[in-house]
Amino acid sequence: MSQIVQVSSISRNTRCRACKGETFSKVFSFGPTPPANAFLIGEADIEHEQWFPLDVYFCKTCSLLQLLDIVHPDILFREYVYVSSTSPVFVAHFESFTEDVLQSYVSGEQPFVIDIGSNDGILLRPFQRRGARVLGVDPAHAIAAQATASGIPTLPHYFTPKLAEDIVREHGRARIITGTNVFAHVNDLDELLSGVKEALDPVHGVFIVEVPYLVDFLEKNLFDMIYHEHLSYFAVRPLQKLFTRLGMQVFDVERVSSHGGSIRVFAQLKGGTYAVSRRVEQLSQSEEKQTLHTETPYRAFAARVEKNKRELFLLLKSLQRGGHMIAGYGAPAKGNTLLNYFGITKDMLMYIVDDSSWKQNRLTPGTHIPVVADRELQERRPDYILILAWNFADPIMKKLNSFSASGGKFIIPVPEPHIV
Repeated sequence: MSQIVQVSSISRNTRCRACKGETFSKVFSFGPTPPANAFLIGEADIEHEQWFPLDVYFCKTCSLLQLLDIVHPDILFREYVYVSSTSPVFVAHFESFTEDVLQSYVSGEQPFVIDIGSNDGILLRPFQRRGARVLGVDPAHAIAAQATASGIPTLPHYFTPKLAEDIVREHGRARIITGTNVFAHVNDLDELLSGVKEALDPVHGVFIVEVPYLVDFLEKNLFDMIYHEHLSYFAVRPLQKLFTRLGMQVFDVERVSSHGGSIRVFAQLKGGTYAVSRRVEQLSQSEEKQTLHTETPYRAFAARVEKNKRELFLLLKSLQRGGHMIAGYGAPAKGNTLLNYFGITKDMLMYIVDDSSWKQNRLTPGTHIPVVADRELQERRPDYILILAWNFADPIMKKLNSFSASGGKFIIPVPEPHIV
C-alpha cells in the first residue's frame, strides 16, 4: 500500500514565494498524489511509490495561486524522464521563439544565451544554429549529459547565484537568459532571480520566462496542469510584484498558445534600456476585471473540475460496459494528474502509447498503466483512444488518421469530455 512519505522528502512554505505574504486560502485539493513524472520501472517499484499532498492555495496578499507543500526537487528532477524534443510542436515553437527574440533584442551580434531548465537543448539548438554562444543549465543528470553529447553544453546543476558567478567568470554576462516552462517549477524565486541578476547584462540583457497563463488555465478548465512540479500558477500582476520586489522590471508580456495558453514575460534589471510596453498594463487591468484578485473564480473552477471528473468517468465506464476497448495516447505529467484524480484505472485503459523511449516500458505513477510504443495500436487495437496529451490533440489525430479511418474514435478529456 502506498503511503504519504516522511517529512524529510517534503517541506511546507509559510510565506508566498512572490510577495512573502503569510495569509492563504486553500481553494482546491487533489489529495495525496504521486509525482506526475515518477514513472515506475516495474511492479516491484509499486511498494516503494511515494505520494505527497497536492493542494492549491490563494495568496490573499498578492493573489498568486500556488502549492505550499514542496516536494524535494531531487525527487522531481534528478531522474527526469520528460524530453522536449520528442514533440514536433515544441520544436517548431522554439524555432519561432528564437527568431522573434533575435530579431527584437539582438542585432548583428553573436550573443551569449543561457537557458535555465534547458532539458535536451530544444531551445538552445536554434540559437546555436544562428551563431549564438549557448549554455544550458539543468539538474537532470542523464538529460544534461545527453544534451552536452549532442553539442549543447549543459551544466547538470540547479541555477543559483554561486553558479551564476562561475558562469560569468568563465563566459561573461549573458545578453539573453531564458526560463521557459521552468519558472513555475521553482520554489525559491528570490534565489533564482538573484542568479539571473548576477549573470545578465545590466543594460541590454533580457530575461524571458514562459509560463502557463492563469487566465487560460481558468477559462479552459486546465486543471491537469496542477502537479507537484508546477508550484506557481501565474498571472501578470503577481509577476510584476515579484520582479519589482527583487529589483527587476517586467517590460513586456505576450500571450502564446503553448500548453493550452501561456504568457511570455520579458524582464530587465531596474534601469535597463527597454521601454515598458502597453501590453503589460492592459493584461494587468484585464486580470482585475476578471476578479483574479479574489477567491471567486477559483471556487467556480473547482466546481467545474468536479463536473469534468464525473462526466469523463461515467463516459469511460459506459464504454467499458458496452464491451469497448480503450487505450490512452500520450503520457504527459498532466495526464497523470487527470488519471489519478479522476480514478481512471488500469482496468479502464489497457495501455497508454507515448513516443518517448524514456517512458516506454514503464508504468504510470499511481495508476500503474503500462506505457508502450505506438506499434501496440496494431497488435492490440482499441475502439477508443483517450488523448491525455490533449494540447496536441489535432496533430495526434492527424498522425493516427488510419485509426479513425477504420472506425476508431478519439476521446478529448478537457475542457469537457467529448468523442471525436
